[in-house]
Amino acid sequence: MAYLSKAFSGYSTDDIPAAKAFYGEVLGIDVSEANGMLTLHFEGGRDVLVYPKGPAHTPATYTVLNFPVADVPGTVAELRERGVQFEKYAGTPGETDDDFVFRKGGPLIAWFTDPGGNVLSIIAED
Repeated sequence: MAYLSKAFSGYSTDDIPAAKAFYGEVLGIDVSEANGMLTLHFEGGRDVLVYPKGPAHTPATYTVLNFPVADVPGTVAELRERGVQFEKYAGTPGETDDDFVFRKGGPLIAWFTDPGGNVLSIIAED
């Protein structure tokens, strides 16, 4: 079914201008806006749609977008300097350390949220 091969992912937000500033200015992602929606442009032609849902928006309680990086603690520190607030989880299985990094099995990972409250992560590249 070749006609299904051009899929893309998307999720909602309650504030398109805040999302545009966060993704474009804070995270440095190439962002375009059309028809009141944002498109996040990533390497390899991978796009993600962020669409407005207004007051009916409910943030995703799971990770909607992962950013693979070579240095998770270093990237967390850099993004914290830019004002990104990382999540601190206590108890098993999701306990993070004082650097906001999960180091208890699997790849190193750290979670944060966008202005709409959607969960994002910085995760170690393979």
